[in-house]
Amino acid sequence: MRRKGGGSYYRRGNTWWIKFYRDGKAYRESTHGTRESDAKDLLNKRLGAIAEGRPVNLKAEKVLLGELFDDLLIEYTVNRRKSLSRMKELIAHLRPTFGHRKAMSITTPEVRSYVADRLRPVGRGDREIPAAANATVNRELAALKRALSLGLKANKITHRTHIEMLAENNVRQGFFERDQFEAVRRHLPEYLRPALTFCYITGWRTRSEVFPLTWAQVDFKARVVRLEPGTTKNNEGRVFYMTPELRSTLDAQREATEKLIRKTGRIIPLVFHRKGRPFRWPYKAWRTACRKAGVPGRIMHDFRRTAVRNLERAGVPRSVAMKMTGHRTEAVYRRYAIVSDSDLREAADKLAALDGVVPGGAMGTKPAPVGTVPVGRGL
Repeated sequence: MRRKGGGSYYRRGNTWWIKFYRDGKAYRESTHGTRESDAKDLLNKRLGAIAEGRPVNLKAEKVLLGELFDDLLIEYTVNRRKSLSRMKELIAHLRPTFGHRKAMSITTPEVRSYVADRLRPVGRGDREIPAAANATVNRELAALKRALSLGLKANKITHRTHIEMLAENNVRQGFFERDQFEAVRRHLPEYLRPALTFCYITGWRTRSEVFPLTWAQVDFKARVVRLEPGTTKNNEGRVFYMTPELRSTLDAQREATEKLIRKTGRIIPLVFHRKGRPFRWPYKAWRTACRKAGVPGRIMHDFRRTAVRNLERAGVPRSVAMKMTGHRTEAVYRRYAIVSDSDLREAADKLAALDGVVPGGAMGTKPAPVGTVPVGRGL
């Protein structure tokens, strides 16, 4: 079928192709699709590029997905995205399956097959690796979609594969009561206790905000800890005024750090460290401490929910609490404002007291009015 203004599209079997001219030479290109609309869109794109003098990639069929993964990492590096390390982890999972494949040859059924493999436990000898969670697989699929989108914008490929995301039900409800936190802290290595006490009080993000904290960000005279603009997830600065417990924790950590500096002669800029050096993500130590404390399965991010809940219970205005914890939107903050069973019981008791009902009384019995004589008792 001819298109007004030059070029045509036609079908070979079930696949639509286009034909266009550039510098008097005819070119044919497959859409790799079965829809006529795909052929129309691709032909319009090619003719538009030729009319504007833009380059036309006639080797789109040969572009490997691994090249698009590399472009994605470069984009993250150039724009200094804080999630670069996470993106590298996601692409490390995708490369073995898709890296050597031509980007335009990837099909939706192949992506579904990859998803099925990720959701299946893998046995290695006498040890089984658990299946990936839906949320984890979705992050990988999002990285795949992002790589294809960048390739499409850069005119390296002509279309991208439709990728279906999985349903997620990963809203966590974990938080720590004070006695649970104390139990976990007792079973942690000595070097981790100050850092996680800081997390419990402030609710700041462990990996990106607490563990990299330096002494230059701690002002003992003003009794504040600062995060500079551009160093947080939302790029906004933050100030947290020290509570007595936080002040004593930081005082003890400063004393221990100064003692280590005098002993080793090294400069130690980090507030939280292991013998003066940054420590790796303490997954094993954390998991062991939680198991011994009787709260297995908890994650460090539960401290963030705990801090929000504590601020809510303390009656701190929500706008102020959001500034302290670093939540930009109230919708996200509300997700962290966990309500426990004890909170619900306390609310019910307050409601009962408002009506003059004795909390815990049989079937909500009211106290006898002043001056009355209980039934069954004489004067």
